[in-house]
Amino acid sequence: MINRKTLITLLVAVMTAGGAKAQKQWTFVDCVQYAMHNNITLKKARLQKQAAAEEVKGSRGALLPTLSASTNQSLGYTPWMDNGVTTVTNGQVNTKVQKTYYNGSYGLNAQWTVWDGGRLRGNLQLSQLAEQQAQLDVNEQINSVNERIAQLFVQCLYLNEAIGVSQASLETSRKNEERGQAMVDVGQMSRADLAQLSAQRATDEYNVVEAQAQLQNYKLQLKQLLELKADEEFDIAVPQETDDEVLKAIPALQDVYQQALTNRPEIENAQLSIESSRISTKIARAGWMPQVSLTGGLSTSTNSRSSNGWDSQMKTNFSMAGGLQVSIPIFDGRQTKTAVSRARIQEQQAVLDMQDRQKTLYQTIEQYWLDATTNQQKFRAATTTVESEEQSYELLSEQFRLGLKNIIELLQGKDKLLQAQQNRLQSKYLTLLNQQMLRFYTLGGITDEELEFLESPEVE
Repeated sequence: MINRKTLITLLVAVMTAGGAKAQKQWTFVDCVQYAMHNNITLKKARLQKQAAAEEVKGSRGALLPTLSASTNQSLGYTPWMDNGVTTVTNGQVNTKVQKTYYNGSYGLNAQWTVWDGGRLRGNLQLSQLAEQQAQLDVNEQINSVNERIAQLFVQCLYLNEAIGVSQASLETSRKNEERGQAMVDVGQMSRADLAQLSAQRATDEYNVVEAQAQLQNYKLQLKQLLELKADEEFDIAVPQETDDEVLKAIPALQDVYQQALTNRPEIENAQLSIESSRISTKIARAGWMPQVSLTGGLSTSTNSRSSNGWDSQMKTNFSMAGGLQVSIPIFDGRQTKTAVSRARIQEQQAVLDMQDRQKTLYQTIEQYWLDATTNQQKFRAATTTVESEEQSYELLSEQFRLGLKNIIELLQGKDKLLQAQQNRLQSKYLTLLNQQMLRFYTLGGITDEELEFLESPEVE
């Protein structure tokens, strides 16, 4: 069985064959790798994953006993106090009334929830599932960015080749115009026919400019997706595609779908949502369970009115206490029952969401499969049509030169050839794009870990 690394290599083969990065020319893999490190949407998703990991640590810590230290320092004043401390010094009796006094108390308290119906452990499981879902959200964003890069990259490749076709058509139009001018000069063609040749040349010039503008627009979208700076130059490396790539066998629809069910992060995320909702139901039921806690504490205190010293008071007033606390719910105003009902409804919604995602996944794959199959067939037909139209146009050009065909027939032949070439290009790159999408869904996309297999340095 082909391993995943081999499949990943095949996934990028179409876009990387013959392409090399040099002087700001980016291959498909270059774009993917740069986006993995710099796309803002992906960065946000990874931060959510880090936050979810912290929630797991917090839920795990909630299972441990808590320990806290406390102290209270207070100053008191009794203005009408008339009793005090009497002392005899050198036969003289002295009475000192201490109206201001100082209290200090110190404590160390511990508490441990022994049993709470499974709430804390359920919360830990929920946070662990949430962490897994956060990672799957990252993978979904990675897939979304990669698929968008593939779409833009293929559009750039298509327009790059379409410009070449339009430029070749323009060159032919210029030659026809020059030939027509020569024929007008010797009286073999009217100026009206020459005007039509000039109009065809102008149309072809417009087509070249329009295709170039579209190419720049898609490059701009790709550049923005990679989060490149506005003043940074950007261009793509154009691989030398072969017809063999386009004519590769398209995998069976059901095979792609079955692999996508086990690989795609959105399906796994939906499965975790179902599991999470079931745990939430168990947590809600815990509201009917008793709660048992152990408590313990150490305490002591001091008072400035005492005749004992501070250290003596700390020792004399020292005490220890421990206890077992049991709380049994009897009536809570239907709060627990309502929480359980809501959790069960959420569980049913999660199941329906899973079914909806499976249906959407199948529809998406089916559309890519139909487009790939249809455009592959169109490519075969268009290739034959181009060959036929090229031969027909060569014959028309020769007959036009000999005066056997008029200008209308020549222009019609040229339009048919150009249309056939454009149809061939369109079907070619639509086939490549949809084959690429099917590979993405077969593999489940490219995750952070799998991307490291490509072993290409991060673009700075």
